[in-house]
Amino acid sequence: MRLGLLRGLMITLLAFMVSGSKVDVEDSVFDPLEALSPLEQSIWVDSVFQSLNFDQQLGQLFMVAAYSNKGDAHVNSIRQLVRDENLGGLIFFQGGPNRQARLTNLYQAEAKTPLFIAMDAEWGLGMRFDSIPDFPKAMTLGAIQNEELIYRMGEEMARQFKEIGMHINFGPVVDVNSNPNNPVIGYRAFGENPEQVASKGIAYVKGLQDNGVIANAKHFPGHGDTQVDSHYSLPVIKHSKERIETVDLYPYKALIQENLMSVMVAHLNIPSLDGGSGRPTSLSKPVVTDLLQKEMGFGGLIFTDALNMKGVADQFPPGVVDVEALIAGNDVLLYSMDVPRAKQEIRKAIDEGRISKEEVERRVKKILKAKYWAGLHKMRPINTYKLAERVYTPKTEALIEELYSEAITVASNKGNILPFKQLDLKNFASLTIGGGGETFQNYLNKYAGFEHFSVKKGAGSASNIDLVEKLKEHDVIVVGMMGLSNSPKRKFGVSESDVSLIKELQKSHKVITVLFGNAYSAQFFEDAEQLVLAYENNDFTQSLVPQILFGGRPARGILPVTVSENMVQGVGGFLDDMNRLAFAKPETVGLDSKKLDKIDEVAERMVRIQAAPGAHVLVAKDGKVVFERSYGRQEYKSSPEITSETVWDLASITKVLATTQAVMFLVSRGEIDMSKTLGDYLPELRGTNKADLVLSDVMAHEAGLKAYIPHYAKTVKDGNWKRDYYQESSVPGFSRPVSNRMYGADFLRDSIWVWTVESELTPKPRGASKNRYRYSDLTMYFMQAVVEKVVNQPLDEFLDQNFYSPLGLSTMTFNPYNKIPLEQIAPTEDDVVFRKRLVRGYVHDPGAAMYGGVAGHAGLFGRGMDLAVMMQMMLNKGYYGDVYLLRPGVVSTFTKRQSTQSRRGWGWDKPEQEKDNGGSAGDLAPKSSFGHTGFTGTCAWADPENDLIYIFLSNRVYPDPNNKRLLREGIRTEIHDLIYEAME
Repeated sequence: MRLGLLRGLMITLLAFMVSGSKVDVEDSVFDPLEALSPLEQSIWVDSVFQSLNFDQQLGQLFMVAAYSNKGDAHVNSIRQLVRDENLGGLIFFQGGPNRQARLTNLYQAEAKTPLFIAMDAEWGLGMRFDSIPDFPKAMTLGAIQNEELIYRMGEEMARQFKEIGMHINFGPVVDVNSNPNNPVIGYRAFGENPEQVASKGIAYVKGLQDNGVIANAKHFPGHGDTQVDSHYSLPVIKHSKERIETVDLYPYKALIQENLMSVMVAHLNIPSLDGGSGRPTSLSKPVVTDLLQKEMGFGGLIFTDALNMKGVADQFPPGVVDVEALIAGNDVLLYSMDVPRAKQEIRKAIDEGRISKEEVERRVKKILKAKYWAGLHKMRPINTYKLAERVYTPKTEALIEELYSEAITVASNKGNILPFKQLDLKNFASLTIGGGGETFQNYLNKYAGFEHFSVKKGAGSASNIDLVEKLKEHDVIVVGMMGLSNSPKRKFGVSESDVSLIKELQKSHKVITVLFGNAYSAQFFEDAEQLVLAYENNDFTQSLVPQILFGGRPARGILPVTVSENMVQGVGGFLDDMNRLAFAKPETVGLDSKKLDKIDEVAERMVRIQAAPGAHVLVAKDGKVVFERSYGRQEYKSSPEITSETVWDLASITKVLATTQAVMFLVSRGEIDMSKTLGDYLPELRGTNKADLVLSDVMAHEAGLKAYIPHYAKTVKDGNWKRDYYQESSVPGFSRPVSNRMYGADFLRDSIWVWTVESELTPKPRGASKNRYRYSDLTMYFMQAVVEKVVNQPLDEFLDQNFYSPLGLSTMTFNPYNKIPLEQIAPTEDDVVFRKRLVRGYVHDPGAAMYGGVAGHAGLFGRGMDLAVMMQMMLNKGYYGDVYLLRPGVVSTFTKRQSTQSRRGWGWDKPEQEKDNGGSAGDLAPKSSFGHTGFTGTCAWADPENDLIYIFLSNRVYPDPNNKRLLREGIRTEIHDLIYEAME
């Protein structure tokens, strides 16, 4: 009992000694370095402190620069400093995660006292590592209204830091950038509004510190209104103390109230704060001790800015500058250039009475307290297994994408042109200035047909005149300014000739100008009628801006700085989206990227076993395309690779994305009644065996129609064309293209119609009121005829006018051979039976080809994104963007199961009612799903329960339509199930 009481008294005494030994500085109101277990913290701090001699204690005051991309000489010099000087920590600069982790383990093993490992990573590890993408810069974050996202960024940064064994991030910058010409802060600041800077800074700091990493606010007392870079000289700030307190110190006061754990003091000359001494603030006791600690009550760690910077290094030599900084009140001497000499200078200062030994010891214990808080009392070696994968995960990438998305700002939108409406979806061009806009152009293509142009920055008037002429025929021009910089002296990379070019184009076109770079560059584009600020230039922003322009995403960003008299801080706000498809990382919608990656294995196996030469797979969930990848080539031999722009023969998907759409459109408007008969709409069928077939039975494949009629067989003999049906050139009477250098007789469509009408019906089962289910191509011959009769217009024209053009589907069409470059279209069969040639750009189905390429059952071509838009329109119950096409009730009726005989809806296919019974959908697809497959190796499925779309496109019929491996191996259904397995 006595021993327990004695131990308790000792713990209390030690706690008092550690926390109450301040000499020169009054106790702060709150100690942010206090751990959750203060007694244990005190014991550890005192134990470590007592184990060190004074020279080793002094070593804790220093952090030196380390690199993981330098050679053995550098590594050995750091090891020696760690061993001989008992350094307090290392600040890592350039390198890579695995290299740094191995070195950290090495240095920690050499250290008597666990090392602080820090990094100046304002926008994350990517700022220093050569293999990790960046988080957005501070100015970009300043445009974000949802500060929860910034907290999450800090949280994710902390997770990454801890994975790699780091404890301090020298961020955020909380300078209030009130000077647009600031050469060193600028885009590194959240903005010019002190309150906004403070709130963004608090979110960033809390995200780090709530998750075990020490945040560092910089550059105290404020580097935001300087025209000199302190890396090269000492900036002078002549503002009054009142102005500095109101503006520059505001964020620090707010952060201190929120338990900020550390501050970095800048190298500035601010006469109003220290009586005009001329000393850098980092060496000024009135600034570091009197202002920061006593007046503002800050009790956390105080770091100098790097002591190798000219703003301070020119004042005192290495070693001497360190002791001057210590006397001023700093705790940690960052980037010390001469640790042994600095120790000597500190001892000398103690001997001379310039600083007390007790005060130095207090600083050391303060550092040890912070080390305990950061977990260094239970330090373990870093696990380097798959470290890079653990550091940068799909969830990290999804968060970065979301941050950029929330920052993009529509600064000007005269006439409310943005987002583009239905009537604007034509005659688009893009112009990138400065190069490197491939991602931007690719994503513009996903929403509309674009012709793309690109010029170098500052190309000059002669080049611009030629360009203006080339752009004359376009209505809308989207300009991407790619060549911007962060240099105020160089006008942020803006060329006068480029500004003049945009002004000239704006006289006769709708011009949307997008600045992929520094927000201050917007001062040169005040006259832009539509101006979008992306803040940075990378694949994230280049992919996100088109989504905002076309209403796939909203624009919520607000300009965080004033760039000119007419473009002030606060411009921007909320631009609503239009429910068009967006693009996002799978984790954004609850899908697991790594599980979706298994699709690659299946698709690559498909190519390897020659089930199809190539394929395109697209997955969309919650209105966002989260997976879009292409595999293989157009042919097994050397040929163009499959891309997202490849156009495919959709085969029987035509039934649901063409004919059924038209029927649903007319039912929605009361023009077709599904309870009526074919004879009610097609007088020529009256008196035939087709007259009394009810439309609902026809669309459900329960009308007794034959499955298929090989019409082409009537037009060939002994394997050769009958010359009264075909010619190799277009001559009078033969104007109907069937394939390249193959023209059908003008009467051919009429002949096919007659043969179809005259076909026999299958008899009804004895005593049955209706026919058995039999899937039939003939269904859509008749429904095409009904549609064309009602609208008095060819099916392809009607669909383009009412569906494809309004939806911006520039590559969804019939007969693409004369509309789309052939090299963009995947070939289908090498037809050795009928056409005697490779079929490419012409419909594969012989009957549809003979029908003129526009048939109700086949003939439609498109790319993956086209199908995704149509399927999303269906999930939206008939609308997409600002286009309302179908009544919700009609969508529900057509896509539900229609009878007990089959799984089918009206036109639409459905999953089988029981698992493992076959069917076209994956076993895991809910029964509410609807879609269709195509003979060429395609499928499109929509799941209303999970708001999920699955598109698979291939040309498995190349070169031989008898290749059944795709179906036999269950490639399409296996991929469909993998998507459901990826749901978290």
